[in-house]
Amino acid sequence: MEITINNKNHQFNQSCSIAEMIAVMLPGEVKGIAVAVNQTIITKSDWPHHFLKDGDRVTLIKATQGG
Repeated sequence: MEITINNKNHQFNQSCSIAEMIAVMLPGEVKGIAVAVNQTIITKSDWPHHFLKDGDRVTLIKATQGG
């Protein structure tokens, strides 16, 4: 299964939830991350229940501090 994450193609052996994908792509703390799948924001509470499909386009945004 191929998923595009931040404009880069990634191969996954099987369907996975957003939470599982984030654990692989961004191991560690997940504070300050926003996720959109096919240009639709997915709330953090839905990450474990939203399963990705072949061809999905995921955007991961990590908030940073600055000024």
